[in-house]
Amino acid sequence: MIGGVQNIGRIKELRDRILFTFAMLAVYRLGAFVVTPGINPDIVKSFFEQMQGTMLGMMSMFTGGAMEQLSIFSLGIMPYISASIILQLLTVVIPKLEQLKKEGEQGRKKINQYTRYSTVGLSLFQSFLIAVALENGQFGQGAVLEPGWGFRLMCMITLTTGTSFIMWLGEQITERGIGNGISMIIFTSIIIAIPGGLVQLYQLVQTDEFSLLQVLFLAGFIIAVIGFVVVVERGQRRIPIQHARRVVGRRVMQGGMSYFPLRVNTAGVIPAIFASSLLMFPLTIRQFSDSPAVQLFIDQYLDPGSIVYQFFYIGLIIFFCYFYTAIMIDPVDVAENIKKSGAYIPGIRPGKRTAEYIDRVLTRITLVGAMYMSAICVLPTLLAVRVGIPFFFGGTALLIVVGVGLDTISQIEAHLVSRQYEGFAQGTRIRGRLGR
Repeated sequence: MIGGVQNIGRIKELRDRILFTFAMLAVYRLGAFVVTPGINPDIVKSFFEQMQGTMLGMMSMFTGGAMEQLSIFSLGIMPYISASIILQLLTVVIPKLEQLKKEGEQGRKKINQYTRYSTVGLSLFQSFLIAVALENGQFGQGAVLEPGWGFRLMCMITLTTGTSFIMWLGEQITERGIGNGISMIIFTSIIIAIPGGLVQLYQLVQTDEFSLLQVLFLAGFIIAVIGFVVVVERGQRRIPIQHARRVVGRRVMQGGMSYFPLRVNTAGVIPAIFASSLLMFPLTIRQFSDSPAVQLFIDQYLDPGSIVYQFFYIGLIIFFCYFYTAIMIDPVDVAENIKKSGAYIPGIRPGKRTAEYIDRVLTRITLVGAMYMSAICVLPTLLAVRVGIPFFFGGTALLIVVGVGLDTISQIEAHLVSRQYEGFAQGTRIRGRLGR
């Protein structure tokens, strides 16, 4: 491990990529403190302190607290994520998008272009709603200094430009930095709350509301959960594929065995985000509703600590796990590609039987992944409500942080391995020249 860290500093390209990533993330964090013109940030901040557990509170978490003071990055990267998910769903429905997806690099560039345009449109719409809500006093009376269409247009242009700039930062990190840029921005927005959580825990210990033994138990439990998440996220079900002997020109290509990997958690964190968003929507309505009947119904049945809420939460996670996995992997296409390459699964006939076998395995492994994601997302809430442990992050944030961390480490390892292979190839060429 120590040798790997030392090698990072020795490889100039990798070192420059890491430093560039940190620089872009620093720019993102600086922009989170630039307040949108025409508002009173103190009133907006006091309002968001009462919105924990709602959709607005969740959006504030994904923006790294930028929305609490309505900075120029208040919308964060969520419009881009929403646009990406919408286009992925539309790919199944619209044949033209499905054809673009199969065209390779050019098709992906075209879909990315559509995603950018959709992001701008969603940002304009969301920023307009925020501007109207600010003027109507839903974020606190006196939040807007000078209401009117001038403020609305300025708010729309400012917030949309901020989201477009974040999108550009993410693309720059992906191209010139390390890791996926969009994921790194979300990762930074979440972990930025860790120091505040540690301060809150220290204050609880100082006031004897939380004992040192409980702190040790909490630390051990968090480490165990993170370890469990790492093991499951790395878990795969490998389907063996036998390649037949082929004749290419005058050469005979020997057959061999390879594997088609199916991840335990194929859908990633998308199901948890979708389920949380849908269930946070009624809680947000409760904040703005004046009807006692609506407030009583939501308090009784959709409170985050209630059994009914957890039941719906688990059900939605399972549904979106299967739904998104079906979009990501089509067993018929996989079986067709295996057949075209002259390969087959041992003991399974090519074609329809192969598609049915892959579908059966994928259905079973998706159920395991859905149960795992449900447990990770529900357990922190149950411990916080029933036991009184002050969790600072939900299961969704934990999955995002661990997943992005694993992906980034994998990319760093890939750079190190490629550099080692490059050095081996150079050494082979040098020895060949000396031999001549």
